[in-house]
Amino acid sequence: MGYPIVLHLRGRRAVVVGGGKVAARKVYGLLEAEADVVVIAPEAVPDIEALAAKGEIVWRKKTFAEDDLAGAFLVIAATNDRNVNEAVAQAATPGQLVNVVDDPERCDFHVPAVVRRGSLTIAVSTEGASPALARRIRRELEEQYGEEYGPYLQFLRKARDIILREMADDAARKQLFRALAADSFRQRGRWDEELAQLLANEKERNGERGRES
Repeated sequence: MGYPIVLHLRGRRAVVVGGGKVAARKVYGLLEAEADVVVIAPEAVPDIEALAAKGEIVWRKKTFAEDDLAGAFLVIAATNDRNVNEAVAQAATPGQLVNVVDDPERCDFHVPAVVRRGSLTIAVSTEGASPALARRIRRELEEQYGEEYGPYLQFLRKARDIILREMADDAARKQLFRALAADSFRQRGRWDEELAQLLANEKERNGERGRES
């Protein structure tokens, strides 16, 4: 059983060995995480070629060698040759996180199927048992959690700062956080207006409790 985490890769080197469609999918995911991506492959699909041409990744047009992993924090072996993938796994040094796409047992981590809605990240993993099932569940989640969750999370981040600044009472803060996270609140869409009203109501109640004491 794996231990689920969200890994921050901004500015860290990620080496992808392979230039096919699977490798391209891995590259796109790493770029979303703002990793410093290096691809090792003698040939590559047009998507990888285009990313390299735009300077978004480094593409080393060569077969894999051990020193290609120098400085890498994360390594993905994504070729269609099991011998090459095994060579990548063998070349990795302690401290480098390795994923071999065709061999779950050789992986330090598995890449989940991901739904992103702004700051909301929902990941589905079968630990390599069935990527197809993970993708199906991801599609269901994409329908359940629509694009509106992006701006909603932006609002919640701003609202949290306001509540922490303006409300000193812990119980009142928790009550407000629960109210803002309610699905009915999100669906009504009057987020700023209702936040202002909730804050005013809570401050009034706190004032009344202060006078009573």
